[in-house]
Amino acid sequence: MAEEDSKPLPAAEDSLVKAGPISQWLTENGFEHECLEPDKKGVEIIKVESDFLLPISTALYAYGFNYLQFQSGIDLGPGQDLVSVYHLIKVGDHAVQPEEIRVKVFLPRENPRVPSVYWIWKTADWQERETYDMFGIVYEGHPNLKRLLMPEDWVGWPLRKDYISPDFYELQDAY
Repeated sequence: MAEEDSKPLPAAEDSLVKAGPISQWLTENGFEHECLEPDKKGVEIIKVESDFLLPISTALYAYGFNYLQFQSGIDLGPGQDLVSVYHLIKVGDHAVQPEEIRVKVFLPRENPRVPSVYWIWKTADWQERETYDMFGIVYEGHPNLKRLLMPEDWVGWPLRKDYISPDFYELQDAY
């Protein structure tokens, strides 16, 4: 009987996601965002509108999130949104378990534009370029937004789920 009482109850479908400590701090300081379900390791995930990415990123940097571990893109499927994802870590001298947060910005597939966070975290430089190159998300204000992996004249965005691979690729200047 005791084992049955300790089993977690399934969450109601209409229940709201409980805000974590970082989300609560953002809310207390007037930063609009939406809490998403934490990942399997318990890392908080917040959804931010493109217009609010820079103010929230600046606030998170001031809060202590001084390390952008990764920035990447996600394609939710043909006809659906693209997502620009940022995984931030608060790195300190004596941190055994540093705080982490993931920020997601959902963008329309037709014109995916979001401000660059390069001026806050310099590590965003090549990461934003790679996401631009593979998904076609434009990072406004990036100092050198150009293709990183594909040739400059490549047509399309290879990691989009609706991308059609060309039948051939002509090797130019390979020899």
